[in-house]
Amino acid sequence: MISLTRLNGRPVIVNALLIEMIEETPDTMISLTTGKKITVLEKADVVVSLVRTYMQDIGSVRASIMSRDAEGL
Repeated sequence: MISLTRLNGRPVIVNALLIEMIEETPDTMISLTTGKKITVLEKADVVVSLVRTYMQDIGSVRASIMSRDAEGL
């Protein structure tokens, strides 16, 4: 989960695993795999950085690398 800020200044916690797309229009719009959209104050590059850090923290990045190594890719 990553902590972001809605346009009204209220914090929102987002499940990073459900993020499908992030776009700036000029506000940052996050589309989830559930079909829900969330607009936040943080820029897209900040959201991407938070997602990367979260994925590293839970070991998702390492697990996918290990999986590729095991498959001989």
